[in-house]
Amino acid sequence: MKHNEKRRSVLKNIGMGMAGLFGVATVKAASPKSKKEVVGKIVEDQNMPLFSGAVRHGNTLYIAGKGAHFDGDIKAHTDHVLNELQKELERNGSSMEQVLKVNVYLADLADYSKMNEVYRGRFGENPPVRTTVATYGGVPGNSLVEIDCIAAVD
Repeated sequence: MKHNEKRRSVLKNIGMGMAGLFGVATVKAASPKSKKEVVGKIVEDQNMPLFSGAVRHGNTLYIAGKGAHFDGDIKAHTDHVLNELQKELERNGSSMEQVLKVNVYLADLADYSKMNEVYRGRFGENPPVRTTVATYGGVPGNSLVEIDCIAAVD
């Protein structure tokens, strides 16, 4: 090991020890051998990749927001979106029960209770952590709800 590499290693270990001493959590970086794998459709805008529908990195699956782009009420939209998430999860070796984190975006916060009626129980007995927000100006594509998630993959 070269002198500079050894010095960096020592400084890194000291820094991590100090972080622990002061109660600061440290996060181990992803292995350089692990690679992001696009497993869902890539959405393009003007012939340029805009975003991926799903990406797998190691044993974690990230699914882009799903919306409901048809006439209907919040219950119909929520049911449709959750069914689409479930299909994407299963297509990529995961399941609703393996979802770790969910973000729910509502076009109108007044729909919160009705959305929850459909949402409740869809992720099994141990639901994931969740953030729910009402969007300013609505959800793209005139959906009443959009949901994205992060899940574990076997």
